[in-house]
Amino acid sequence: MLTALKERPSALYLLLAAYFLANMAVRLMLPASLELDEGQQLYYAQWLSLGYDSQPPFYNWIQYGVVQLLGPTVLSLTLLKNLMLFASYALMAATGFMLLKRRDLAVIAALAILTMPQVSFEAQRDLTHTVALIFCTALFVFALLGTLKSPSLAGYALTGLAIGCGTISKYNFALIPLAAVLALLCEPQWRRRLFDWRILVTLAIAALVVLPHGLWFLDHMEEATRNTIGKMTDTKLKTLTGQIAVGLRSLTAAALASAALTTLLLLIPFGANLKATLRSGNEWSRLLGRIMMFVVVFLALMVLFGGVSFIKDRWLAPCFLMLPLYLCLKVEAANSAPDTALKRFLPVALVIMVLVPLTLTLRVFLAGSYVEYQKQNVPYEKAIDGALAALPQRPALVLTVDQQLAGNVRLHAPDLAVAVPGNRATTSATFQHPQAVLLLWRDKGRPQPELPQNLQDWLATQPDMKQQTVGSLALPYIHGKAGDFYHFHYAFYTP
Repeated sequence: MLTALKERPSALYLLLAAYFLANMAVRLMLPASLELDEGQQLYYAQWLSLGYDSQPPFYNWIQYGVVQLLGPTVLSLTLLKNLMLFASYALMAATGFMLLKRRDLAVIAALAILTMPQVSFEAQRDLTHTVALIFCTALFVFALLGTLKSPSLAGYALTGLAIGCGTISKYNFALIPLAAVLALLCEPQWRRRLFDWRILVTLAIAALVVLPHGLWFLDHMEEATRNTIGKMTDTKLKTLTGQIAVGLRSLTAAALASAALTTLLLLIPFGANLKATLRSGNEWSRLLGRIMMFVVVFLALMVLFGGVSFIKDRWLAPCFLMLPLYLCLKVEAANSAPDTALKRFLPVALVIMVLVPLTLTLRVFLAGSYVEYQKQNVPYEKAIDGALAALPQRPALVLTVDQQLAGNVRLHAPDLAVAVPGNRATTSATFQHPQAVLLLWRDKGRPQPELPQNLQDWLATQPDMKQQTVGSLALPYIHGKAGDFYHFHYAFYTP
């Protein structure tokens, strides 16, 4: 394997493909109970919209297409995610092969992405929009650096496509091309690329891609930003000094969580000549270093002047996606990489390739004994089947308390429409005058749980609906300890 990786780029792509196929196999082997983002994706895959909630719709649109082809299944979810992650690694690998003279360094730059927990583990566990952001960042880096190296109209167009898709994958992607512009202005030889007439093609394509959702965003600005702003601010902090201190501490922790492990593990192949590496660089490493630096500076300014007090590490993961390539570029510029560099680092990558799917498996199969129960341990299929079997007739609509539960209903009863009261989905004409409605919710550990508020609010708007059936289900966890149960409640209404 070592020789093949050094001599043939195709060997790296085959290794990555095998890794993501293994992750797909693991997800298909695990229980068909959906994580938070998985449930949301199947819920929203019922229809196409220019916007859905506080997240842009790029991933939703692609997921909708996959669901139309393969149905609302776990395969639809895991196939899209792993194809997008494979493409992200492959694009960063292609960028490394394009810029680095030593092929083994390009391989290390690609495999070192595995050392980022947010990209290797969290993205597999339960992320969707962040996966899209990782892919668009990789596409942007590939297109931008390829255009700088060999300018062409196609390169400028691809860069515009990456910017447009990235902007509608997650709004914070906008920081990366903005940082790239400032980084290009700092390097005299790159400035002329910004003032090339073909940059108009970049801007036009980016604008065309963003325009449909952008128009929706202008009409739904509060809805699109409320949740994100809520995650980034803390109303309990009463003083500006306290907010800034907490925000800068959060930013520092997020940056270290994104970059520290990768940097430390790359000391294994490169640590012997660390001083020479730190002093060296070229135009490519300077560009990537400045892009990452400017993104962090932008976030710091948001803390200082925008009231931001909390930054999650996964928000920085796409920015530091270029960190391994940056470090490998500096190593090559210093001529400090030993011939055994890949031999030293490959075991690290292979261990991670085993640990990620193994951990994803064991956290479910050992739940209740050694770790806490996961969302995949919840017996959604039995709950949905049990509730439907207890009804006098098949409902026309299922209403649930949240999108995760709605997605699980969609997975196990794909013939039924499902909605979450209070979500924009309920404004669809499909849901206006249901003939028979099943309300389904969890008890959250309470002995006699009340009907959740959003379901109560919906019933208040339907005075003609009468309760026909009500019941509870106490079901054992999947792979759980004997005597451990998860509780569901349901109510059936007809006009």
